[in-house]
Amino acid sequence: MSTPNSHAHHVVPISTYLKVFGALLGLTALTVTVAEMDLGRASLLVALTVAVIKAGLVAAIFMHLWYDERINLMILVGSLIFLVFFLLFPFIDIGSRGAIDPVQDTFTLEQEKAVAK
Repeated sequence: MSTPNSHAHHVVPISTYLKVFGALLGLTALTVTVAEMDLGRASLLVALTVAVIKAGLVAAIFMHLWYDERINLMILVGSLIFLVFFLLFPFIDIGSRGAIDPVQDTFTLEQEKAVAK
């Protein structure tokens, strides 16, 4: 049985926090820059990639997962893998609709409302 003070606490230097803060500001600027660009279908992929990197920095440094027990990191990674699968299949479905029925590839909500009338 462990006592409350049995785990050593890791003190993160202020310089590390400032570096992560700078990286988060830079990644936010990158997000804004990419949002203004027309990358087509790659826009979503780039935005999600930047968001995952930012979330990883916050979880690793500000939530101290980098210095914590590895089981907590494994739980986080397992949750993220589940999230990837949770989002991957709808993206595959939406992206492949035109391969089966070409009409569905360009079908919009306005067209659906017109068909319903």
